[in-house]
Amino acid sequence: MTVIVRFAPSPTGHLHIGNLRTALFNWLFAANQGGRFVLRFDDTDTERSRREFADMIETDLAWIGIGPHAVIHQSERLDHYAAAAERLKQAGLLYPCYETPDELDRKRKRLAARNLPPVYGREALRLSEAEKQAFEAEGRRAHWRFLLPNFTSDPHSPQRTEIHWDDLIRGPQTVDLGSLSDPVLMRADGSYLYTLPSIVDDGETGVTHVIRGDDHVTNTGVQIVLFRALGLDAPVFGHHNLLTAIGGEGLSKRTGALSLKSLRESGYEPMAVASLAVLVGLSGSIEAMPDLGALAERLRFDDVSPSASKFDPAELDRLNGEIVHALPYAAVAGRLAAMGVPEDRGGMFWQAVRGNCVKVADAGGWVPVVFGDLPDKPALSGDERAFVEAAGELLPEGDFGPETWREWTGKVKQATGRKGKPLFMPLRLALTGLDHGPELAALLPLIGRERTIARLS
Repeated sequence: MTVIVRFAPSPTGHLHIGNLRTALFNWLFAANQGGRFVLRFDDTDTERSRREFADMIETDLAWIGIGPHAVIHQSERLDHYAAAAERLKQAGLLYPCYETPDELDRKRKRLAARNLPPVYGREALRLSEAEKQAFEAEGRRAHWRFLLPNFTSDPHSPQRTEIHWDDLIRGPQTVDLGSLSDPVLMRADGSYLYTLPSIVDDGETGVTHVIRGDDHVTNTGVQIVLFRALGLDAPVFGHHNLLTAIGGEGLSKRTGALSLKSLRESGYEPMAVASLAVLVGLSGSIEAMPDLGALAERLRFDDVSPSASKFDPAELDRLNGEIVHALPYAAVAGRLAAMGVPEDRGGMFWQAVRGNCVKVADAGGWVPVVFGDLPDKPALSGDERAFVEAAGELLPEGDFGPETWREWTGKVKQATGRKGKPLFMPLRLALTGLDHGPELAALLPLIGRERTIARLS
């Protein structure tokens, strides 16, 4: 059997790091199994779905390294869902209901006042044809509910009805259909909620495993019986823990919280984002993985925590720094050139500054320091200024190379008696305008003799 998984975002906003966690759990599982990854856009909500969001989702996934084997748009498959709905109607499993949202809300409040669960009482099943026609005549349109198989003969006497499955991540699970309301599958305007189109697509595209957030666990019991009602084989289900922001609040596409677009535009490396999205909440250390293949080897569903995990942006900075510090010049040459780094000095420049960069873009801050003119002379005391000028007289002759800094500071130490910070800090301030940064032994050949003399004088 070929493993087939799917990632099914609604194109109503930008993907965030929590969405990526689900996408990667599916992608990496399929990669480990030699399977296929289907990208399915749940875009039947025509008011909120946008083509530009769908395009951005594909861009986001490609940035991470995820290339789907197939792409499906639910908006192009409405006839499949209509056919499935008609089969359910003919079987007496999809029935019309005419309550308004306000009426349903009042029913729930009455039940709550009696300390009863807010379960729909199937009042619509008692409607006569004349009553239905009267509702239609006054302008009401039916929404349609799926009749759960949680009774023996009388649907108004539901009983405990357990649905069991062996969850790929959480292990044995049970849902009691007797405690649930019949789910609405079609709205009054004829549009579909998530459930029916999703099941039809999973069945018709041969999805073998559905891996998603654990906020869908209860839904799974309903969906298993709906698969059966449509004569489809239910896939294997797996539910992973969710990510929250560091404060514990949930992530949302619509607010843009930790969106992949914002992370990409902020200069994060894709594997830093992917590593944290997968490894947070798993047992073991959180490390920057070099590629998706290595990340796939780390993913073990037995390691997934049962509780929600917090996404800490500080961890992302740490991982990104680890990746950036190891990047070869070839991987960043184009980005450095765009910052104004001369091509013939690019390799030396990157070797010198990358250890001080959390993001590749941070290298841009060192471009004017190395290749430009400092806008202002650093504020040095009279003694430090005199020391710097004296040190300038001891500069070695000829072109600067890897040993120039050591040779020069050796002469300065011998001539002035200074050592350690009193020797190095005034020179750093004079040469770079900063009290921190890359090793001056690596920067000095890049700054060059002419700029060095100008900055010391």
